Amino acid sequence: MKKTLSEMTLGELWELFPVILLGHNSQYKIWYETEKKSILKNINADDVVRINHIGSSAVKGLIAKPTVDILLEVDGGCDVLRLVDDLIAVGWGLMKKENQPMKISLSKGYTPDGYADRVFHLHIRYFGDWSELYFRDYLIEHTDIADEYGKLKLQLFNDFKHNRDGYTEAKTDFVLKYSEIAKCEFKNKYRPRFVICENT
Repeated sequence: MKKTLSEMTLGELWELFPVILLGHNSQYKIWYETEKKSILKNINADDVVRINHIGSSAVKGLIAKPTVDILLEVDGGCDVLRLVDDLIAVGWGLMKKENQPMKISLSKGYTPDGYADRVFHLHIRYFGDWSELYFRDYLIEHTDIADEYGKLKLQLFNDFKHNRDGYTEAKTDFVLKYSEIAKCEFKNKYRPRFVICENT
């Protein structure tokens, strides 16, 4: 009898879901827009402050894992547990949950037979100044850096094909470096700006 995903060891999961790198697919944008509509339809949309397509699949021309990453930012009054339950009810699976700061990751498109035709990662955070937005914008604006990032991925691919965590960790220094450069260049454009009203 075939194991369910929850019954598999980490090694078995990495074997079933290896790192795959493909040329940019123009359909990624459409996948994102379709999934965005589905997410907003199935949760309390009033809790949503911002939703974005992030990651390499959001950068035209960049080699990427065929996975669409979505950053869903919610306000501080959001019932996060209910939000996650609502998403699980429509096919999302919980991957990771951190409390300080709140970071929740869900996935869709992983099956006991391998990848589905469309694969998504959903990252839920409180509204904030998230590096992923800056890094995406920087790669879009600077195609030479995007090319360099693509070459780095290809260099790492052979060593980490069956070690997704190792693959991600090996890219960290590059991502952090250009995320910080981007925050300066784009003048912290994603930093929340709260207006304080005083009684007169």
